[in-house]
Amino acid sequence: MTKVQNASYLSLPKLFYKTKGKSQFPSPKMIFWNEDLAQFLQLEEENQDKDLSAQYLCGNLVYENTESIALAYAGHQFGHFTMLGDGRAVLLGEVEAKDKISYDLQLKGSGRTAFSRNGDGRATLTAMLREYLISESMFYLKIPTTRSLAVVETGEFVTREMTQPGAVLTRVAKSHLRVGTFEYVYQFGNEEDLSALLAYATERHFPYLEKTDRYALQFLREVMNLQSSLIVDWMRVGFIHGVMNTDNMSISGETIDYGPCAFMNVYDPSTVFSSIDSQGRYAFGNQASIAHWNLACLANALLPLIHKEEKKSIELAQSTLDEFAKIFMDKYWSMMAKKIGFPKADEDVLQLAKSLLNIMQTYKLDYTNTFINLERSDFDQNKIDPNLKTWIEDWRLVLNQKNLDWNQSLALMEEMNPSFIPRNHLVEEALESARMGEGEKIMSLLQRQKFPYERKDILLLENEIPKGGDAGYVTFCGT
Repeated sequence: MTKVQNASYLSLPKLFYKTKGKSQFPSPKMIFWNEDLAQFLQLEEENQDKDLSAQYLCGNLVYENTESIALAYAGHQFGHFTMLGDGRAVLLGEVEAKDKISYDLQLKGSGRTAFSRNGDGRATLTAMLREYLISESMFYLKIPTTRSLAVVETGEFVTREMTQPGAVLTRVAKSHLRVGTFEYVYQFGNEEDLSALLAYATERHFPYLEKTDRYALQFLREVMNLQSSLIVDWMRVGFIHGVMNTDNMSISGETIDYGPCAFMNVYDPSTVFSSIDSQGRYAFGNQASIAHWNLACLANALLPLIHKEEKKSIELAQSTLDEFAKIFMDKYWSMMAKKIGFPKADEDVLQLAKSLLNIMQTYKLDYTNTFINLERSDFDQNKIDPNLKTWIEDWRLVLNQKNLDWNQSLALMEEMNPSFIPRNHLVEEALESARMGEGEKIMSLLQRQKFPYERKDILLLENEIPKGGDAGYVTFCGT
């Protein structure tokens, strides 16, 4: 008997979703199964019969006593409001994991839904493998994220930039509630619908909040706190989401929708890889301000529930949003202080961190390796860029002035600075190999990225950047 239960989302009004029938893929085949995640979700037995499991996890079969649904939501895409919804995804249901939290199981690429518009509802193998790779990497980097349970090849071909095998990803999330979900209900529902959504989201993610008259404002503050922490984590490892539309901002504070995402090599706040972000709206250095903008969209959708008087509601929402800059900057500089070995960020440490970032940008230094090499600067001068030598002298001076134990500083740095990230060239090589029917590079990369904080010379060598860095590298949504 399956442990997959009907989605609690079905308790909401029908405005929030549309049902979806079974898919009809000709010959589904399980090609990746995340055993570690399956054990956490207590779903180990689901893949005992791989052929049967593939039928369920492509959408050809539906779990007993469940109803598959596509979720309705809207969103601001590159600043412009539009009606969206799950155009190629379907929520199968929920499972209770070992941590006693219920997680959504969603299929991505399982075919057309009521929200598909002109799309075919399909997904390519490489797009689904990219999400599998990067989402799992983010998990092991200790960054809140949706995860990937399985990839099923469908037996069909899908045409995007090129024609390639189709696939369905099983995505696992604390929920698929988005800022865009609230925007949708605000725009197309009524206050009762909005209240129902707020109550559902609060019960699911913030059950400790008291249902007072102001709890919508508290809800906004909770989401703001989660998102500020998430963006700081992205900045910590050089991650660029690439398409931070409001429909891609999760209420649960998890990284979601790995389309044109990538990791930065050379430090440059203006770094953009996405083919559709020609203006650099979602560049590495803009991610915090975009998060703030998205949160303002959430606040706007919550206005009817914050206070009965519109003017007062706007004042309260704006006052809360005004807290974001300080919350984010405090977290960001605290993180940067730890990346260079200081437990907290006072003025001396702030100046050191800012100076280091300026040097890295001016001399085009690799973001990940610069921090790793600081740990080795005492005994391996060859690892240190000549442009950093004066800065390192200042850094050591401040460390000494604060009487910090080097081993404690080193422990902080090792905790904050990954020795391995899925470099863009490694990801592309693995995906191209998989497209040609060879899975060895994908498996190797999946295994390697499970230990991103290990410090071994042979592993550090794997993190070297390619010649030419990311010159000309472009990512695509894969939709």
